Amino acid sequence: MITVGIIGAGRIGRVHVESICTQVPDAKIKMLADPFMNADTEKWAKDMGVAATTKDYKDIINDPEIDAVLICSSTDTHSPISVEAIKAGKHVFCEKPIDHDVAKIQEVIDALKENKVKYQVGFNRRFDHNFEAVRDAVAAGKIGDTHIIKVTSRDPEPPSAEYVKVSGGMFLDMTIHDFDMVRFLAGCDAEEVYVQAAVLVDPAIGEAGDVDTAVITLKMKNGSIAVIDNSRKAVYGYDQRVEVFGSKGMVAAENDSASTAVISNADGVTGEKPLHFFLERYMAAYAKEIKCFIKAIVEDADTPLGVMDGLEPVLMGLAAKKSMEEHRPVKISEITA
Repeated sequence: MITVGIIGAGRIGRVHVESICTQVPDAKIKMLADPFMNADTEKWAKDMGVAATTKDYKDIINDPEIDAVLICSSTDTHSPISVEAIKAGKHVFCEKPIDHDVAKIQEVIDALKENKVKYQVGFNRRFDHNFEAVRDAVAAGKIGDTHIIKVTSRDPEPPSAEYVKVSGGMFLDMTIHDFDMVRFLAGCDAEEVYVQAAVLVDPAIGEAGDVDTAVITLKMKNGSIAVIDNSRKAVYGYDQRVEVFGSKGMVAAENDSASTAVISNADGVTGEKPLHFFLERYMAAYAKEIKCFIKAIVEDADTPLGVMDGLEPVLMGLAAKKSMEEHRPVKISEITA
C-alpha cells in the first residue's frame, strides 16, 4: 500500500482525492494540504476517507510515512515543490505544466538525477480510452507510416480574463495538452512550430494579452505534419477529436457523448452533444493515470510520462508564443538554445 499526500484542494486536487479513494486500491491518502483549507473542505476530505488535512504543504513533505506526493497546487508552485519533494525522497506526481520557465524545469531534472524517485507529469488525455486506441493502432503499424496528425481541441466556454492573466497564455495552459497529444500520437518530438492566432471569442481575453482561437502546424522529427486547432468556445460542448492519416490508412476518434443514440425524423437527424467539459470527459483517464503512477512505484518501473515528457510540451508552447509574436515558423532548437 502506497501512502500519498496531496498538495492542493482545488478542482484538480479534489478529482485526484476522489479517484484514489474510490478507484485506486493500492494507495491511501494520509494528508491533504491547501493554504486556504477551511471547515467545509476538511469535512469533505474526512468524508472521502482522507486521514488528515493541513494548511502547510511542508507537513506532507516532512512526513516520513508518506511515500508519494501529488502536486495539484497553482502552476507557479509546481517546480519548487517538486524539487522539495524529490530531495525529501518522495515519489512525485505533478500536474502539468511543471513550470513555464525551462530553467526551473531543469532544476527538477537535476534533482531527479541525484535522487532515485519516480516522477510523473499529469497529461491525463493520454489515458483516455479513445486516444489510447488511436495510439495503439498507430504503434501497431495499422495505418503504415504517419503522414498527417490532426488534433481538434475546443472548450465549451472561455475562462475569465482574470484567469487568463495568470495562466501563462493559451499555448502553455490549454494547447499544452494538445502538444503532448501530438507527441503521443506521432511517437516523437516536434522540430518546428508555426501559429496563426486571433481573438474571436472574447475581447477581454485579448485585453489580458492572450488569444482564444488558433491553428498550429508542426513539423515532427519523423517527417509527419501535425495540425492543432483550438477555440476557447464551442457552443455545442467540449470538442476533443483526433485523426492520424498514414501510408496504409487512417485512424480517428470522435467525441464522447452521453449516448450514441441518433434520432431521425421529419425534423432532421439529431444526436447527443459532446460531454460538457474535461471532468465529464476524462474522469476515467484521471483515475487511470494515478493507477499507472502507483504501479510504477510498486513495481519499481518507469512512469509512463517522465520529466522530459513535461519539458517538451513547454518547449513547444514557448515556440508557439514566439511564432505568434514574430509571425514566422520557429524551430524548437531556438528555444533550447
